[in-house]
Amino acid sequence: MTLPDLTPRLVIGISGASGAAYGIRMLEILRPTPVETHLVISRAGRMTITQETELAPSDVEALADVVHRPQDIGATIASGSFRTMGMVVAPCSVKTMSEIAAGVTGSLLSRAADVVLKERRRLVLMVRETPLHRNHLRAMSELTELGAIIAPPVPAFYTHPDSLEQMVDHTVGRVLDLFDIESGLVERWGGLTPSVAKS
Repeated sequence: MTLPDLTPRLVIGISGASGAAYGIRMLEILRPTPVETHLVISRAGRMTITQETELAPSDVEALADVVHRPQDIGATIASGSFRTMGMVVAPCSVKTMSEIAAGVTGSLLSRAADVVLKERRRLVLMVRETPLHRNHLRAMSELTELGAIIAPPVPAFYTHPDSLEQMVDHTVGRVLDLFDIESGLVERWGGLTPSVAKS
């Protein structure tokens, strides 16, 4: 009898929206952990990486345990029988979000997300767009009803961040919280600071 493979796996998609740093930082955080990362970067995502960072797409791919090409519809993550914890799209463009909401699976990124939804696993979309019009909001509503979590990368200011890196870390840490992965990066809310009376 073959024992079940209980390796914890997380699929990470990087689409073409601004905010490649979120997906890259997530890969960096997970690299020393037991979580096996499966990365798929869209063609637009590769362009964004070169525009927003000093890294090449190959540098980002080197951070993942397994890399899948966006056109490889036969990849492991395209099948529900391949067990994963779920998937994060970081960042998630409106195009990618709309494809997932409509069930359009023309690329591995949207197919993998669709698999996560049909298998009732956790799908987190770090939608990076503002302002939002009606159709954006309708797509978010549809995805929420399907079981996805819409998690725009909104910074927390109660942590008094000193840098952009700290803001990215806190946001990525909060997303990993959704998978019960403790990153050590989240400054937990401890309640309101007592107000100081003015004399």
